[in-house]
Amino acid sequence: MPLARGGMQFWEESLGSPRFVVAPMVDASELAWRLLSRRHGAQLCYTPMLHSSVFARDPKYRKEALASCVEDRPLIVQFCASDAPTLLEAALLAEPYCDAIDINLGCPQAIARRGHYGAFLQDDWPLLREMVSTLRWALSVPVTCKIRVFEDIGRTVEYACMLEAAGCQMLTVHGRTREQKGPLTGLANWDYIRAVRENVKIPVIANGNIQCLQDVLRCMDETGCQGVMSAEGNLYNPSIFQGLNPPAWEIALEYLTLAEKYPCPISYVRGHLFKLFHHCLCLSNNFDLRAELATGSDLPEFQRTVLQLRERYLPFHEGEKLWEGSSGYNLELPPWICQPYVRIAPEEHLKKMVQIQNRNADISQYEEEVGLDGSVIKRLRTDCEESKNMSKRRMKKLRKLKHKPNKVFHARQRVEKCVDCPNPLGSKCENRLCRLCCKAFCYAEDRDCPGHRIHIKSHREKARQQAACL
Repeated sequence: MPLARGGMQFWEESLGSPRFVVAPMVDASELAWRLLSRRHGAQLCYTPMLHSSVFARDPKYRKEALASCVEDRPLIVQFCASDAPTLLEAALLAEPYCDAIDINLGCPQAIARRGHYGAFLQDDWPLLREMVSTLRWALSVPVTCKIRVFEDIGRTVEYACMLEAAGCQMLTVHGRTREQKGPLTGLANWDYIRAVRENVKIPVIANGNIQCLQDVLRCMDETGCQGVMSAEGNLYNPSIFQGLNPPAWEIALEYLTLAEKYPCPISYVRGHLFKLFHHCLCLSNNFDLRAELATGSDLPEFQRTVLQLRERYLPFHEGEKLWEGSSGYNLELPPWICQPYVRIAPEEHLKKMVQIQNRNADISQYEEEVGLDGSVIKRLRTDCEESKNMSKRRMKKLRKLKHKPNKVFHARQRVEKCVDCPNPLGSKCENRLCRLCCKAFCYAEDRDCPGHRIHIKSHREKARQQAACL
């Protein structure tokens, strides 16, 4: 088998020296979203992270994961894996459809810990050497890696050099440790990325702290990297690489058109729309449309919701009405404009958690002292609402106790299991299966399941009608 071109030759000839890269995102970087991102400046895209073992054994999963088209290049397929043979089997099946195979060494989530993949492989260097070198010498396309940094900058550089020596031909470095996630995400450290770039000879893509085009340019200048990858910044504003902040409805309608042409799970579409309209849907006067998005089951419903949002905010956008959301010298963007999502600092989150724990401890002590009859609960709720010393969860619990004082809310209820696996079955499922098994059953039997909102049969019938018209 011919050895894949590596290093700068691969970067320049196969990928076209891309500077603007869209990250591999689970349930988010599907074909329709990749095409949308490419239309708005992205020069290289990744598939979502794919599980190598499932990819190797499941033809249906494989077909959905490799959905692509002529415009969707250059494209890198990313896999997670915990052993070299399974990874190689999956990579050999994917290599005809992509420009490189990427190994996910950066996922910090609990599911990655349980599956022993992602960032939880970064301490197992013998296994990583085997995985990278196996792909390097068996594939006709390059092998790349996406990593997170260690606490120690020297250890991070040593880690990157080890992967390069094993055969990695391009590195994406996320400047956060695997502990920096969720509310403790914090800022990525570009100094670590610069140190890696200065000590390896292969192309390096920087990842972290990218919320606008100015961040992209500053990151390349400070790290010396060949390109910059955006994940969350791209989800909230697909025009990030163009330096634009368009109205969210323009991007949403364009995406829905692409999703109609290149179908994907409805949950993906819903997730994208919630992020595009995040700042609008946080406003109380839009809670009705938030509920519509949450319960929508097809593209026409989503399109109607988007058009309603456009109708509400277009007069403000065009200057027919005055938007009074900000005043003075505050130059924040209005909520209908695509813009970054800014997390609170980890220090603020920890401070908030301590306050909540202290409040709940005070309330628990008060409950023990005075009991939980209806009059006490009412007085407790009134006192705490006035002093703002009660969490929403505690308030909800006390309201339930007031109306049903004899009911035990935290008792574990018996859950009926699916007939094919240990997962709980859907309460409205006609086939008495969990959603995953029901989807596979409907796909094989050409059936629908209204309880799980699975429309295999109706989609196929629609496709047959369209084919007949042609």
